[in-house]
Amino acid sequence: MAIRAFARVVEAGNFTRAADSLDMPNATLSKLVQELEAHLGILLLQRTTRRVTVTPEGRDYYEKALRIVRDLEDIDHSFNAESVKPSGYLRIDIGGSTARDVLIPLLPDFIARYPEIRLDLGVSDRAVDLISGNVDCVIRGGPLSDSSLVARHLGDAELITCAAPAYLKTYGVPAYPQELRNGHRLVSYLSPQSGRAFPFRFARDEDVLEIKAAHRIGVNESNAHLATAVAGLGIIQTFRYAAAADLEAGRLVEILAAWQPARYPFHVVYPQNRHLTQRLRVFIEWLRDVFPARLLATKRSP
Repeated sequence: MAIRAFARVVEAGNFTRAADSLDMPNATLSKLVQELEAHLGILLLQRTTRRVTVTPEGRDYYEKALRIVRDLEDIDHSFNAESVKPSGYLRIDIGGSTARDVLIPLLPDFIARYPEIRLDLGVSDRAVDLISGNVDCVIRGGPLSDSSLVARHLGDAELITCAAPAYLKTYGVPAYPQELRNGHRLVSYLSPQSGRAFPFRFARDEDVLEIKAAHRIGVNESNAHLATAVAGLGIIQTFRYAAAADLEAGRLVEILAAWQPARYPFHVVYPQNRHLTQRLRVFIEWLRDVFPARLLATKRSP
């Protein structure tokens, strides 16, 4: 237990988050680590009032002990999986519109299947550090860049170009993507990490275009980004599932439909060195079963 406690402190970055993830008091966790250090005769963690730093010896011990910890957890899981229902906390990070329009409408089914699993949703378009943030998994769209993470494909979403009827009445309906550079007002989605505007992407047959015209407004949160189009502030590209209710109600109109870009991949991602608990395992299996159809939904649940 002491080795597992130490490993979780390293992964979480401090004692409080580690103790919370292990469902034990902070004092108990601290005592376990101190007993491990006394047994080994080395300092594993350098503690200050503000932070915990892993010593070089602690880092070496963690890397060597991690496989043992994972093997023990796998053994525990193999004996308990059939007799014990999945339970405990799952901490999930997800983008704003994906939470509102995809995951949350599906959650009643998951909760009915696994009533003893408690969910904490961190809803933000800004990426989080899964280790220091003590997050079990992240649901995100787009290309994957961190090879230290494990990713499971959840399906692909359609991107559409749209604007409010009032905007199109004033500025006209573009027939080709190139027209967006001349006289149209674009509302760009800004990367929450870099602040850079994502280009408008278009594809038809073999033709692939990117429009990087200067935007009038930039927004770094998906729900607010959609709201700017409904307000008539300009043309946006967004996910069809996010705009579905506004399209159906006539608050938005799809344009340039013949130039729809490639579908956008979504994944559930978790740390490579984090044991796949029973509750996380069933959550991922459930996601892979129900998420793909919801990503392609053309209507939003009320």
